[in-house]
Amino acid sequence: MMKKIINYFRHRRDVSLLATALLLLVIALFNPSIPLKRNIYSYILVVDISQSMNVIDTLLNGKPTSRIAYTQNMLHRIIGEMPCGTNVSIGIFAGVSISAMYTPIEVCDNFSAIEDTIDHLDWRNAWSGNTRLREGVLTLARVIRGFPEPAQVVYFTDGEEAPKLHAFNTRDLTGFQGADGWLYVGIGSEKGAAIPKLDDKNQLIGYWSNESFALQPGIAQISEQNLGTRDDNVAGDTNDRFISKLDETYLKSMTKEIGADYIRGDNLQNVLAAMKAQKPARRDVAPFGIKWILATLASLLFLAAYMPKHPVKELTESYNVWLARRKARKLRID
Repeated sequence: MMKKIINYFRHRRDVSLLATALLLLVIALFNPSIPLKRNIYSYILVVDISQSMNVIDTLLNGKPTSRIAYTQNMLHRIIGEMPCGTNVSIGIFAGVSISAMYTPIEVCDNFSAIEDTIDHLDWRNAWSGNTRLREGVLTLARVIRGFPEPAQVVYFTDGEEAPKLHAFNTRDLTGFQGADGWLYVGIGSEKGAAIPKLDDKNQLIGYWSNESFALQPGIAQISEQNLGTRDDNVAGDTNDRFISKLDETYLKSMTKEIGADYIRGDNLQNVLAAMKAQKPARRDVAPFGIKWILATLASLLFLAAYMPKHPVKELTESYNVWLARRKARKLRID
């Protein structure tokens, strides 16, 4: 019986190929994988959601837009460029703290959830009115240590420190060793613009005044303003508005101090190139899905089943027959 079956498939090439293609497709349905040692890419994309990120001094599709909206658009495009198997977390920064929305999750399986998180980034999620980037470095390191696996950092910020730094409130980070491979992305322009002051419904009620950011002597700057309180008055006139700018000089200095990298966020391709230059989060044995390989082989076998056994020979014979008929018609006409 077995011999008859073998002989049948041997003489029926088309059936053999179709049966093999069907078998490969059935196997592919179970999503098989093989263990391979490869680079594991895992990121936490941190977004500064302080009020200076509401400043409108960037361009999106040729139209003026806020720094936070510009960052959201860039994040959507970055997520769209990430290959399956990449793990991503979205983090938000305000005050001195960074909060991760979730531990890094696989980008393809959770694409909609990640996109939704990006869509809902908002200054009203902030738990503090201040921006202490230097203090946040230590918080971020603790957040990453709490993840089940290592993650690389891509940090989107305008570099605005509020309250302004001076001798009493500048933390020394020269001994910090945890930022190797981190990438800071500068958002905003060097020209800058006034910081809008918005109510809880996101409606403009004025602009932050210069007095709100004025340096206070000694300990007063450290105590009251570090608690998140700030002068609640709006700017009295245009000349009194505090102008917020991308502080690229400060970001370059800080990243150099902690061993991180910096790139200006005015070009998506440059940011993507800088991310590709980052070291992978780790290298480990991970499953490599092969269902697409099986499906491709099944498609090729399916096509082969309907192709001649000797295509070149049959094509040559067909050409010779066509040529002979053409000659015969020509002789009849003559």
